[in-house]
Amino acid sequence: MSNKRSNSFRRAILQGSRQLKGCSLRDEAGLGLSQRLVRHVAYETLPREVDRKWYYDSYTYCPPPWLILAITIAEVAVFMYYGFQLDRLVLQVSSPSFLKSPLPYHPQLRAQAWRYLTYIFMHTGIEHLSLNMAMQLLVGVPLEMVHGALRIGLVYVCGVLAGSLAVSVTDMTAPVVGSSGGVYALVSAHLANVVMNWSGMKCQFKLFRMAMALVCMSVEFGRAVWLRFYPPAFPPCPNPSFVAHLGGVMVGLTLGVVVLQNYEQRLQEQSLFWIFFCVYTLFVLCAVFWNIFAYSLLDVRLPPPP
Repeated sequence: MSNKRSNSFRRAILQGSRQLKGCSLRDEAGLGLSQRLVRHVAYETLPREVDRKWYYDSYTYCPPPWLILAITIAEVAVFMYYGFQLDRLVLQVSSPSFLKSPLPYHPQLRAQAWRYLTYIFMHTGIEHLSLNMAMQLLVGVPLEMVHGALRIGLVYVCGVLAGSLAVSVTDMTAPVVGSSGGVYALVSAHLANVVMNWSGMKCQFKLFRMAMALVCMSVEFGRAVWLRFYPPAFPPCPNPSFVAHLGGVMVGLTLGVVVLQNYEQRLQEQSLFWIFFCVYTLFVLCAVFWNIFAYSLLDVRLPPPP
């Protein structure tokens, strides 16, 4: 039996909660470390007290938030491997062998479909990896604890795929590396959820923390824009594109917001979810046809393969 609540069950719970005068979850004393962590995550991510209590009572750490941790560990492992292989940790992208990996997206190799997803495991340098990893862990792990690996994985993977496809459509000669598409999808969805439920969100220092998140996103995006237009180390291949960030943001502000707004409700019952999912699917199909036909029709001059 699914643990997701139906709309009718949710309405009954909300109606009953108005008639009860139970204490706030914050008022409970004598909690252990793991219980305090679950309570903290509830106040970080959920805007309604009834949802926070439901989550606090039902969360068991089984399964643990494994998805974001596994992706982050894999990204660090790949970065360290290529760091030793290329003999550099800062600006790995300046190495002539950087794009020879089978992981990053390259416009000449766009027929290799796995590259539209695996580019997240390559980063331009330790500064790129550090910013992405910090946002991914600080936002992604609490969201996964609340919404589960399936929902957060859906938002993350959709952001990753939208990022590489957006580059292939709008910045057709540039390669793509970094997990910014998935990270920006999660962070922008969470920030939009906080803004839309501002009065209900009870996390501490929310204005300051939201400002810091926007600063981190802006710094990372500004770094990507600067690098894209900086003279490449090995012309005519340009530096990696920044458009993947924007693709992730668009997924977060549409599909991601719907996922985070509907805690403990079945997504298949939400018409808005299906609207955004159909729009996303249409975008993916159009981008696939663009990649098949547009490059030859527009006679785009692509950089040589790595």
